[in-house]
Amino acid sequence: MNALAYVRVSSKAQDHATQRSAIDRTAAARGDTVNNWFAEKRSARTMAREELQRLLADARAGRLRGQRLYIFRLDRLTRTGIADTLTTLEELRASGVDVVSVADGFDLNGPHAEVIIAVMAWAAKMERLATAERISAARERIEAAGGRWGRPSRVDRATRARAVELHEAGRSIREIARALKVPRSTIGRAIMAARLSAKPKPAEASGAPGAPAPK
Repeated sequence: MNALAYVRVSSKAQDHATQRSAIDRTAAARGDTVNNWFAEKRSARTMAREELQRLLADARAGRLRGQRLYIFRLDRLTRTGIADTLTTLEELRASGVDVVSVADGFDLNGPHAEVIIAVMAWAAKMERLATAERISAARERIEAAGGRWGRPSRVDRATRARAVELHEAGRSIREIARALKVPRSTIGRAIMAARLSAKPKPAEASGAPGAPAPK
């Protein structure tokens, strides 16, 4: 049987390889071939995800009727609570789509499945909220200690100064990026940030109110 699959990871640094491999193995064991993949790199804190909404739109239009949808786990589909999880599954079923979870270990259509789904949906939401709280606390701690949150900059002070120097000498962003072996977008942001920081404040501008008269 031709089948489809939905896979999701939360960050751009992750990939779908583990989910795809597990789904392919399970589908093959059932005699299915996954020919249609809905894949995205988005947090599940919202249901407004492009690929998920495209999947649901195709289901509502009847284009997926009679097909089997594979997901790695329920929390790949939704992590916004019991209501969203049950509503999404019911909408897919009503559209003739058979949903199969590969790693959750139970039949989504089996006896007492709704109770198990509700518990797992609640747990997924609580885990998401706890993760968000830990990240927020870590950020506050680092910033309170004078640190900077996020990835370290790929451009240090010396590189930034050299980039500005080359740009002022007439070199293009592309040429500078190639010379310094730094992505073009990173160089562009670094030069823009340097220009903004070098701009005089309003009170320091020539002729501004309160500024000393030029001699």
